Amino acid sequence: MAIERKWWKEQVIYQIYPRSFKDSNGDGIGDINGIISKLDYLKLLGVDIIWLSPIYQSPNDDNGYDISDYYAIHPEFGTMEEFDMLLKGLHDRNMKLIMDIVVNHSSDEHKWFEESRKSKVSPYRDYYFWREGKDGGPPNNWQSFFGGSAWELDKTTGEYYLHIFSKKQPDLNLENEKVRNEIFKILEFWLDKGVDGFRMDVVSLISKRLDFVDANQPTFGKVVEEVYSNGPRVHEYIKEMYDTVLSKYDIMTVGEGPGITTDVGLDYVGHDRGELNMIFHLDHMFLGFGPKGRFDQVPYNWNDVKNIFKDWYDAMGDSGWVSIFLDNHDFARMVSRFGNDKLFRIESAKLLSMLVLTMRGTPCIFQGSEIGMTNVRAEDISEYRDVETINFHKEFVTEGMSTFDFINIANITGRDNARTPIQWNDSPNGGFCDADDEPWIGVNSNYESINVKQALSDRGSVFYFYKELLHLRKNAPALIYGNWEVIDQESDNLYVYKRYLENEAYLVVLNHSDEHVAVDIEHIKAKILVISNYDNRMTQVLLPWEARLYKLLNV
Repeated sequence: MAIERKWWKEQVIYQIYPRSFKDSNGDGIGDINGIISKLDYLKLLGVDIIWLSPIYQSPNDDNGYDISDYYAIHPEFGTMEEFDMLLKGLHDRNMKLIMDIVVNHSSDEHKWFEESRKSKVSPYRDYYFWREGKDGGPPNNWQSFFGGSAWELDKTTGEYYLHIFSKKQPDLNLENEKVRNEIFKILEFWLDKGVDGFRMDVVSLISKRLDFVDANQPTFGKVVEEVYSNGPRVHEYIKEMYDTVLSKYDIMTVGEGPGITTDVGLDYVGHDRGELNMIFHLDHMFLGFGPKGRFDQVPYNWNDVKNIFKDWYDAMGDSGWVSIFLDNHDFARMVSRFGNDKLFRIESAKLLSMLVLTMRGTPCIFQGSEIGMTNVRAEDISEYRDVETINFHKEFVTEGMSTFDFINIANITGRDNARTPIQWNDSPNGGFCDADDEPWIGVNSNYESINVKQALSDRGSVFYFYKELLHLRKNAPALIYGNWEVIDQESDNLYVYKRYLENEAYLVVLNHSDEHVAVDIEHIKAKILVISNYDNRMTQVLLPWEARLYKLLNV
């Protein structure tokens, strides 16, 4: 079966985390006008689809993923008129916009929940999951993604409500048809405004196992996979969403998929399923997470990453599609996590970009990766803003870990690493906001040497490497739809694979290490070097973090 060709397979996503992109009005918070001011920069880079993290009305307990009004723009980001200008500005540049939609939970300050908690007989009561306690405590032992119990006692009625994330993010009850109809109206509102699709937050969690039995899995990852995700009605809900709303528009949908494994991936994205276009699977992003999650680190290696990519390629075949990414707003900066952000920052950032842009799947670039932005080094717990980091600090310290040790882990794995402001230039605050303004979260101290202005002035920068690869991908069907064959799957340092389609083929050669590594590709005679992160080298020995893309001839 030939792969079905679609525009959303051929284009590249760029994620904007609005709070940290560009401040235009001096309040230290990125906003819509700030994004508008940088549209030409995004067009120059060569990305096609802007994924906008939530800009809805929100009390910001989880930076906008706790929505109190799905139809309103949060004033700190701007107005609906400014949003319309942003959408038009993108469309005028032949670019698209997808919204981040959150239907697993709302804010506890949403009018539905405020009504729901008033009494047990409220008409909104079953918009959420309310349960009586058990043995003087919560209904079961479920734990929140952000630490502590997933249940919160509400004194008004003496019952507990479910919140898989923050206690200010009560889970919506999609068992209730009224809730699903409300969701359909929200989707229609934004699609009728002209948005080009949705990134669906934790969509794998929207159907609950209503027996609410205790979770006895050995790790939190297994709890997510076997208890919270892939619930009994999840596909029914997504199909209903597709049939009722999504199928009526020429859009793209990508679901965030915690707990979606290769065994069930096609159930969400199979071309004949009528559900989602693609998913962000998270298997490689959860590598290194121990039994208690991201702040409980365990060893992993590059072969683990390679095996996950292969498993997902095999699982999707020609029927399904995924997005390829190595960082986003929920994980550490990719050059710090998967590269070497000190001795070989530029080389490893370029290598990782080649990986993302030459795999099968729709690439997704997180803001700042195109200039090789790195993790930060916080010195004090007060520097963090992320609710997850703050909650787990309290939990781990209570269990005996020192704050010093926790900060060292958070500086490696914490979500705030990716949320520091974009470094536009070498002026105070990195040009994100004026020197006299205080950004909502501290700017990375390396902004004077790593910034957009510097990158644009250097033809050898990470930015221009991304730009060239983006151009190459768009003009090479084999890099989009082609088969993928691993040439060297077992090497600790090498990643060598081929992309081929009909009479076009490419060879990707990556040295994922600080070492000089020999590579045996001399038997492949008919090839030309298309791009490398070192100057036109053709030897059999790869320099540290060297990446080469060859075009194969006589295919």
